[in-house]
Amino acid sequence: MLHRQRSFQALMIALALGVVAVSPVRAGSPVTLMHVHGLSYSADGKQLLIPSHDGLAVFAQGHWSKAAGPAHDYMGFAATRDALYSSGHPAPGSGLTNPFGLIKSRDGGKTWQQLGLTGESDFHALATSYETNAVYVLNHQANTRMSQAGIYHTLTDGLKWQRAAAQGLGAKLNSLAVHPSDPKVVAVGSDDGLYLSRNSAETFERLVGGKQVVAETFDLDGQHLWFSTYAGKAALARIALKAGSKAEDVPLPALTEDAVAYIAQNPVQRTEIAIATFKRSVFVSKDQGRTWTQIAKDGATHE
Repeated sequence: MLHRQRSFQALMIALALGVVAVSPVRAGSPVTLMHVHGLSYSADGKQLLIPSHDGLAVFAQGHWSKAAGPAHDYMGFAATRDALYSSGHPAPGSGLTNPFGLIKSRDGGKTWQQLGLTGESDFHALATSYETNAVYVLNHQANTRMSQAGIYHTLTDGLKWQRAAAQGLGAKLNSLAVHPSDPKVVAVGSDDGLYLSRNSAETFERLVGGKQVVAETFDLDGQHLWFSTYAGKAALARIALKAGSKAEDVPLPALTEDAVAYIAQNPVQRTEIAIATFKRSVFVSKDQGRTWTQIAKDGATHE
């Protein structure tokens, strides 16, 4: 079974309410993806953001750079229309409390606000609703706001968390996704398939069975789900949310003992899809997956 660097293994796989200080942009040095802990586009569609072990890597206009902001080890990274959400660990020497709990940035990652659970929780599986800012997490142990392990969500930036019953889920959970406009609709990838809930993760139905689903994201049209699987080889598919729909395979570039770990859609040019793999390769398609351009291989970026 494939495992995410640190995050997927965990699933299978002056701060309190303050702001994290900005670190200077590191210019002139090559960008290497030490880990890949998420994949998102900026709201204007001009930047592809990849949280790694030492800050955010940015691909824009055919070039790689490091984003302005702290070089933290971001985990559970996800974007909405007006904010970035994450968890993870502070950069060495920053003096910040580890782990972060839930953090939020309104300026593209330059500064981060603490939203609670600082020093308590590190959410490797975290998903957001693009238009509503709902946040879902997979919590592995009790903390001061979550009485037990399970799926939780917040509509109030962490002020209040609600635990879901999550009835109907099967094997080990791997990943989460939230509908772009309906915060009650959530998808889960597990070792035995793709599941969908329409009632805030209280109950689930299985959309696709018999496959290990490792990543999923809702199409911003709100009518489809993209998801990746691994069963001896990598696969990518898209399925409509209508009852009785069948998944349609999406061609993938050649992947050797690798699989798609993250999927992102450009919110402005919605035919543009990006994928990142467990082995830290990144590809972009301008035509919904019919053809792909590789922009990173095994963590090494190229333009």
